[in-house]
Amino acid sequence: MLSAAQRLRRSTEFAAAVRRGRRAGRGAVVVHLTLPPAREEGTPKPAPAGSDSQQLPARAGFVVSKAVGNAVVRNRVRRQLRHLTRERLAALPPGATVVVRALPEAAGLPYARLGADLDAALAAASRPARRPR
Repeated sequence: MLSAAQRLRRSTEFAAAVRRGRRAGRGAVVVHLTLPPAREEGTPKPAPAGSDSQQLPARAGFVVSKAVGNAVVRNRVRRQLRHLTRERLAALPPGATVVVRALPEAAGLPYARLGADLDAALAAASRPARRPR
């Protein structure tokens, strides 16, 4: 189970992560990852007023629509994703925000395959953006 400090709860938090985050879809999941602003080495960057993103732990939220299945199936998929994500939050920098959206094919996947898809999506979303040529 994720602690209260690690969960996204408000729709505005979900919307901000989806709008500003990097998106990567792999297999049965789509991940929206928002990383905190990077600090330059040696120069402390003053945080904006009211922003404690450096003290906040990495947080996660889940979107499992009715297209995935009935309530029993959706809750099972959500529990599996929550457990898989909890193990991976420690690898993200403090202040990072992750929204994991399950696609309909997530309902029939085994736990290990769902974990592999989540790992691949997080790795793709964590990569720096390519510069246009």
